[in-house]
Amino acid sequence: MSDEKSVAATAPIEEPVQERAYDEDAIRVLEGLEAVRVRPGMYIGSTGPRGLHHLVWEILDNSVDEALAGHCSEITIDINQDSSVTVEDNGRGIPTGIHSQTGKSTVETVFTVLHAGGKFGEGGYKVSGGLHGVGASVVNALSEKLEVLVTRDGKLHKQVYRRGIPDGDLALVGECDKDKHGTKVTFWPDDQIFHDIDEENERIPIKVEFDVLAVRLREMAFLNKGLKIVFSDKRLEDKQDTYHYAGGISSYVEYINDTRTPVHKPPLYFEAEKDSIVVECALQWTDVYAESIYTFVNNINTHDGGTHLTGFRNALTRIINDYARKNNMIKENEANFTGEDVREGLTAIISVKVPEPQFEGQTKERLGNREVQGITQQVVTENVSDWLERNPKQAKDIVNKAVQARQAREAAHKAKNLVRRQSALENSNLPGKLADCSERDPAKCEIYIVEGDSAGGSAKQGRDRSFQAILPLRGKILNVERVQPSRIYENTEVQAMIQALGLSVKDEPAEEGDGNGGGKNADKGSGLLRPNASNLDLSKLRYHKVIIMTDADVDGSHIRTLILTFLFRYARPLIENGYCYIAQPPLYKVEKGKRTEYCFNEHKLETVLAELGDKAIIQRFKGLGEMMPQQLWDTTMNPETRTLKRVQLDDASESDHVFDLLMGEAVGPRREFIENNSHLVANLDV
Repeated sequence: MSDEKSVAATAPIEEPVQERAYDEDAIRVLEGLEAVRVRPGMYIGSTGPRGLHHLVWEILDNSVDEALAGHCSEITIDINQDSSVTVEDNGRGIPTGIHSQTGKSTVETVFTVLHAGGKFGEGGYKVSGGLHGVGASVVNALSEKLEVLVTRDGKLHKQVYRRGIPDGDLALVGECDKDKHGTKVTFWPDDQIFHDIDEENERIPIKVEFDVLAVRLREMAFLNKGLKIVFSDKRLEDKQDTYHYAGGISSYVEYINDTRTPVHKPPLYFEAEKDSIVVECALQWTDVYAESIYTFVNNINTHDGGTHLTGFRNALTRIINDYARKNNMIKENEANFTGEDVREGLTAIISVKVPEPQFEGQTKERLGNREVQGITQQVVTENVSDWLERNPKQAKDIVNKAVQARQAREAAHKAKNLVRRQSALENSNLPGKLADCSERDPAKCEIYIVEGDSAGGSAKQGRDRSFQAILPLRGKILNVERVQPSRIYENTEVQAMIQALGLSVKDEPAEEGDGNGGGKNADKGSGLLRPNASNLDLSKLRYHKVIIMTDADVDGSHIRTLILTFLFRYARPLIENGYCYIAQPPLYKVEKGKRTEYCFNEHKLETVLAELGDKAIIQRFKGLGEMMPQQLWDTTMNPETRTLKRVQLDDASESDHVFDLLMGEAVGPRREFIENNSHLVANLDV
């Protein structure tokens, strides 16, 4: 989560400044890596925690590319005592000779010249995740200091840079065994660049976090079968993990499903290469209702899918329908299963290696290569069809699950249509408990989802009615992780959120093998919200800030988690596009005389008490209903003074795993999680 903080400010009146003439001297040419330091967000997205960790990914990707090329078997990542980061691999080592185009050593060229790398044209890599050649140089530019040590051809070479500028030439610093090779990079992120904002709107330094890196490193080890990644945090005693999975993405599927009951064991796994494109898939059906499908291209997580996902889906839908028809498991007068029916409860990893990937957009989140669709479809068809024929019992269980999914989908349609009829009779599609705002531009509107009528009453009175809407929920909403999708249309509170937020899905053509076999005459999608679907119609959203505001106690935390579970499972694009926030009401009010201070954490409380002395009075706000409307506005709802936490989705598969762990049916893994993390709990009210 990231903070959003605005503070009112006034500026002194100044004499107007004469505008500078727009002439030749007004055009500034940024040389070398200066452009990166001037506009770091263009290269790493932000200068907050996300951008800081992105530096690690850029260096790591270079080492992983060596593994992809078959030259690296082990990578070591250390967070050092001073919060610098070291990444070391046993790859070939960056070439150390003079580069013909730059006249500098190749090492210096890689670390100081944008778009310099072995991943263009006939370079040193057949496939690669780092395509632009800007990674190492960007990290160098945004580091206070960077050291690179290259082991190659029996020699050790070292070079040091300070904010992107070489501190001397590449130097020969020793000799070693000729069989030893690799690259070691240590960098110190620049505090001038990376910072965060606290509750007082003050800049604070940020540090690399072990848990954030651990998630990505585990994913890299899953995606590169046999690669060993050793990760340690030297700031913490005995904090070291090793990620090494001989099963590769098959082990990845088992990891995601460790709190679910599989329909078959082990996961179905296959790999094939056609026309220099490698397709690797692992899939397993489970007893849950959500589908969990994650796609990768050259180790890049393609969050928006693309041609590899389309090929996989088309093949799977057709295969299951063909098998069910052939074995009389779909009656002659019954329609085919839809893609949704076939994929309910499916966990799948699709990883393709493409020599010249074409991505749609700068974020590399959707693969565009048309040839990959046909190849993926062919590989999936051949391997899954063969597996079904050789495993008739498991095949029957999978088809039966699709039958149950179809029945649940039909029940959901009936429930949804009933809600529509009731709404029509009431002459409104909005829930009666919603206090809407007068503004109609969603980009300017925000809605507070609050806990209970008492807090809802204070929020309604304290809000700015022009752009702030209030939706009070009564009690704890349905835990959608444990119920069939049809139940969400039967639950009053969940239905109120669906209607108030304007949650609806786009109609999508069915996959090949659906009712009419795909194509222009294919049936449209079901029109239902479904777990983990990506086709939410964001143009229908009624608010671009959805703010969860619950009490600062155990019940409030539980309600917030239930709401987040619903949004994650049924409206994930709302989170992915940054529309979801969590309000930060104060925990304490401190008074002395005419002075009143609000404290949002224990540290602030201690500071205020020390400043005001013994006669100060400690009121703890356990419920939003305890606050007067003006207090709620001043501390929590006024855009000029409030603090909001934006909900971010850094890793969908890990979030999937955690939601299933904490909110699913399996009790044992949840108990183990609580026991292992209980020491981290603060401010627990019981």
